[in-house]
Amino acid sequence: MNAKIDERVPVLIAGGSLVGLSASLFLGRLGIAHTLVEKHPGTSRHPRGRGNNVRTMELFRTAGIEPRIQVAASVLADNHGILQAETLTGTEQEWLFKEVDPGGRLSRFSPTSWCLCSQNDLEPVLLDCARELGGDLRYGTELRSFEQDADGVTAVIGRRGTDERRTVRAQYLIAADGPRSPVRERLGIAQMGRGDLFHNVSVTFRAKRLADAVGDRRFIACYLRNPEADGTLLPVDNREQWVFHIPWHPEHGEELASFTDERCAEHIRKATGVPDMEVEITGKAPWHAAERVASSYGTGRVFLAGDAAHEMSPTGAFGSNTGIQDAHNLAWKLAAVLGGWAGPALLETYGAERQPVARATSERASARSSEHRHPGYAAAPTTGPQRGVLATALGYRYHRGAVVGTDPDSAVVPDELELTGAPGSRAPHLWLRRDGVRLSSLDLYERSLVLLSGAHGGRWYEAGRRVGERLGLPLECHRVGPGLDLVPEPDADWAQAHGTSPDGAVLVRPDGFVAWRATSTAADPVTTLIKVLESVLRRA
Repeated sequence: MNAKIDERVPVLIAGGSLVGLSASLFLGRLGIAHTLVEKHPGTSRHPRGRGNNVRTMELFRTAGIEPRIQVAASVLADNHGILQAETLTGTEQEWLFKEVDPGGRLSRFSPTSWCLCSQNDLEPVLLDCARELGGDLRYGTELRSFEQDADGVTAVIGRRGTDERRTVRAQYLIAADGPRSPVRERLGIAQMGRGDLFHNVSVTFRAKRLADAVGDRRFIACYLRNPEADGTLLPVDNREQWVFHIPWHPEHGEELASFTDERCAEHIRKATGVPDMEVEITGKAPWHAAERVASSYGTGRVFLAGDAAHEMSPTGAFGSNTGIQDAHNLAWKLAAVLGGWAGPALLETYGAERQPVARATSERASARSSEHRHPGYAAAPTTGPQRGVLATALGYRYHRGAVVGTDPDSAVVPDELELTGAPGSRAPHLWLRRDGVRLSSLDLYERSLVLLSGAHGGRWYEAGRRVGERLGLPLECHRVGPGLDLVPEPDADWAQAHGTSPDGAVLVRPDGFVAWRATSTAADPVTTLIKVLESVLRRA
């Protein structure tokens, strides 16, 4: 492509939905200039993708936007659990689960929690925050073509519906362009998995009387199993705005055009058990539940993220969360390479870490849909009741990549949540005080590597300070203990929580994952740290 270059930018993002916007936010937080193009004229207007799991909320907390998201999510703040019923007015009702965090167990593992915020409410928050950080976000603009070489990517973009053509030269391209990703197809990357699972038409509607039938049942979703009209009911404001997912069977020749307003309204009346309810249809959008994972997460300087890399069944709300966490993993690595403190090969660890997580998570999501008998999904459960939803959301592990000393025999997604400071896992959460201010240990991780050592870890602390200067990389060093710069709250044992000893150390990456752990001191801590850092950052 020998064209005149109109613009130059370090990173170009294709796709401005949840994952693309999150990539922009995370890059902006790290000071990386970027341009985002999205073919649609604005953020999503359809209420979907509402479940933001605890790991995603940790990332938004670190990025400083958790309070703004909680404001956007305030309408559904009291909604919990999934109800299964024949109709809303019948007697056959069962809570598949009633509380997301029964007993408050989650507070032991995280400073935050799950958040129910629909995509149409969350995306504007991400957009505003990304622009405040200097992101160049262009809606109504599409990626028309691209070519890459050893030094970068040359892309052609233009306003949708016009003949405009602008040539952008970027060092890297992030493709967050959805499940039918043109970028993935252009790269020729195949997909693995079971393929399509089931199909729905998502219908938004107003019905003032429906709140009376729902009563005080503040659910996240209600699976209605009326044999004549099944589907999933979701509240938008708990009063008169709702969403209903009607099963759609294109495999049986059912056409999308057959879902008229009249048919949808009558289906909702039958499913809910309120036959004379006035229903005003305000929107319709088809969606497809699938289990697919890309065989590769990129080629050269082009990387896939979100639905472009993986599709998952909606049960458990794993799909968009996995995509947001893709973006977070990739952002710090791009910042490290562009900042000159990591080798280009660090970017190869993105797919090595994220693809196994997506494969394991997508399998869990499909199994959970089967177990819950999600309307429209006919597959019978092949395993027992699904455990470890929290472990899936928070406890996944990286066996290979930018990590040293991992256990390759451990499960990528364990059945039970264990956060013990093992390399490749998310670092443990502890409440600390620094200069009298309370913070979570997770609040330390964003812009640099962090080396933590305990009361007897002075040699590691001094070695870390020397090595950071010698290698020219951002490495914050902290000592944790009474009278030190980070003071744990009473009854908190830093070394025990991190699986080390008072004279050991833990190296944590900017994304909050443990890169390496020493259970005791070393004869030559400087040499040891240099070897570890050169391996983790692919500097050799």
